[in-house]
Amino acid sequence: MKASELRKLSAKELDAKLLELKDELFKLRFQEAINQLENPMRISAVKKDIARVKTIIRDIELHGTDA
Repeated sequence: MKASELRKLSAKELDAKLLELKDELFKLRFQEAINQLENPMRISAVKKDIARVKTIIRDIELHGTDA
């Protein structure tokens, strides 16, 4: 997901997206542990998405919703 798409979301939607991504990362790590992971690159993609969401949430905290 691109940062420009994430910036259009509200704070509540960003929190929900963060929880969704963390849950997906947990499931991917579990699949990796039991050797059923089909696409190992998906883990790094989800981690980057989590970082993007956290960055935008922090930006909103510092500069407000108009930034």
